[in-house]
Amino acid sequence: MASSLAFQSDRPRASSLPPPSSSSSLGGDDPATPLGAGASVSGRGAGGYGSPGSARRRAAVKAGSRRFGREQSLGRDIGHAAAETYLITRLTFTLLRYLGVGYRWITKLLALGLYAMLLMPGFLQVAYYYYFSSQVRRSIVYGDQPRNRLDLHLPKNMDGPKPVVAFVTGGAWIIGYKAWGALLGKQLAERDIIVACIDYRNFPQGTISDMVDDASEGISFVCNIIAEYGGDPDRIYLMGQSAGAHVAACALVDQAIKESRGESISWSLSQIKAYFGLSGGYNLFSLVDHFHNRGLYRSIFLSIMEGEKSFKRFSPEVRVQDPSIRNAASLLPPILLFHGTGDYSIPSDASKNFAAALQSLGAKAEVVLFDGKTHTDLFLQDPLRGGEDELFDHLVAFIHADDPEAQAQDAMAPPRRRLVPELLLWLAHRISPF
Repeated sequence: MASSLAFQSDRPRASSLPPPSSSSSLGGDDPATPLGAGASVSGRGAGGYGSPGSARRRAAVKAGSRRFGREQSLGRDIGHAAAETYLITRLTFTLLRYLGVGYRWITKLLALGLYAMLLMPGFLQVAYYYYFSSQVRRSIVYGDQPRNRLDLHLPKNMDGPKPVVAFVTGGAWIIGYKAWGALLGKQLAERDIIVACIDYRNFPQGTISDMVDDASEGISFVCNIIAEYGGDPDRIYLMGQSAGAHVAACALVDQAIKESRGESISWSLSQIKAYFGLSGGYNLFSLVDHFHNRGLYRSIFLSIMEGEKSFKRFSPEVRVQDPSIRNAASLLPPILLFHGTGDYSIPSDASKNFAAALQSLGAKAEVVLFDGKTHTDLFLQDPLRGGEDELFDHLVAFIHADDPEAQAQDAMAPPRRRLVPELLLWLAHRISPF
């Protein structure tokens, strides 16, 4: 998408209005015509270019143009939402045929519904920002496959190139969606950081290789195009959460292997300043039984991951230790893995083991553990609580480490606003099905 579309206002350009003419035959009584009958260049006539009547007509034309633009945009949004609703409904019924009807899924579905209701005050505020804020550019196409779209969350102040976080959302490889990153995007944009939330095909629309391909193409788009939206192509950070952390890590390792072999590439690891993995799983061999006991049954997990024969390929922890590609690890950017010790969806050992494997190969890797935090605390409850947030502060400090001016602004930033009452957050923590 051309950069001129990213930041233009809804005000018509000067060239879109017919210029004043010295010919008295222009205009007529058509109210849509900027110049009235008998208009003159000097503006002394009743319908002159500088007359009050002409000014009112020009204002009406501008207002009509803005209204038409908003109607077009709203129409596109409604059409896109309808298409996605149909797609999700169809895929849901396909998914249910895989899952069958079991007590685990029923209880988790009920818990999920109650969990969402408890956090609804915050979700509604984030949804309003997502759909109505001028800082959000929704559904930018980055590829030719279904759901190859991303959202951009832009800072208010675009006075210079901004650091960029390319974010791959979670969702158990099944319910991921780019809008899940809106809260992260909103809060990082408040600290002058652009966030690109990358959507990708979920199961059963696609399997793990499709997800990794989509994520890699989305990262490539960010690396190559983000400058047109005010981003700094030399300060790009890759981040993934839960299943998105796994997908992003697979894309990262794939890219390292391609570069180590001298293969053709559309983006380079040298463009990625660091990788942030939040509550991710990186070894499918050690997770398949855990997921089965949690309700993501072995049969569907194998379908998502294209069978047990593909576990090695899509287990970054295992793959980097392959003797034939060990030199690829040296190409990886610094890796920071964040995990809560109270995470039962994906145990924190997943991050610790991946970091240990990387460190054994000489790669830069670090684990940051949050005592007692669950799978959703770090990504939802804590940001909705407002105020201080260890994970958020850690991310911002790392991204702004080489920018003293940004650090000074961070120190003066007001506390983040609470979006959900503490009681509801406590109840959500207790009932979360994740």
